Amino acid sequence: MNHDLKIYLSNILKESITGISSVHGGDISNTYKIETSSNSYFLKLNSSIHAVKMFQAEAYGLQVIRETNTIKTPKVYAHDSFQNNTFLLMEFIESKSPSSSDYKNLGNQLAQLHQCTSDNFGLDQDNFIGSLPQNNKPNTTWVDFYTTERLQPQIELAKEKQLLSKNECPSVQSIKDFLEPLFSNIKPALLHGDLWSGNYLISKDNVPYLIDPAIYFGHHEVDIAMTKLFGGFDATFYETYASHFKTDENTSARIEIYQLYYLLVHLNLFGSSYHGSVSGLLKKYF
Repeated sequence: MNHDLKIYLSNILKESITGISSVHGGDISNTYKIETSSNSYFLKLNSSIHAVKMFQAEAYGLQVIRETNTIKTPKVYAHDSFQNNTFLLMEFIESKSPSSSDYKNLGNQLAQLHQCTSDNFGLDQDNFIGSLPQNNKPNTTWVDFYTTERLQPQIELAKEKQLLSKNECPSVQSIKDFLEPLFSNIKPALLHGDLWSGNYLISKDNVPYLIDPAIYFGHHEVDIAMTKLFGGFDATFYETYASHFKTDENTSARIEIYQLYYLLVHLNLFGSSYHGSVSGLLKKYF
């Protein structure tokens, strides 16, 4: 990190920076722990052309979740551009390995977040899933929203990138026809939107935090589907969460259909190693 940026951040914090160390924080941005004599901060730096919008969307998502008073997110201090970099400066959370009681808290608090509802599916602004744009145009039905704002844009992108062939891609109408009976009586729930194991923390004082959100109002099972995609969370988390929401005979099919969105995103971001998983689910359901 250059000296000018360090001075710029010191002025924002109104504190002298005493230490800067690189930390692991994801694939998209460079991440650092910033230390002053009295506090620690987490800094993301990114020089891509989408970084301003990405960090604005991330800051907004953290704020929306925070304001529900259901589950904590790190406090955001600033997001700005300086020279060739865009940055997001937030509270540093000292984390620890979760215990069974931590997973119980996470399950309860995520369920409380999912009880925050809206008149529509979607959001008042678009955001990102990873580094890909995520459309959130509000819709009154979950079938229409999930088909046109989630599956279809990723299917089209995969086709453009020649990661899916034309005959592997179902039509919008065939998707909607299949989903209609599975998606009845679904109420909008505020979602984290990208809830894998790297996007929550348990603080040293046993408090769950959500990070890197891709929020919108959707079906609460979407977040659960993502938690199960790459290995799953602790059984205590699922048992606790399940005490708040009923499942039905279509839950397992919906979980796979929601995982299809994330697998399409991974196909478009990381390439053909995800093709088998995507094409298998497309064949199975559509």
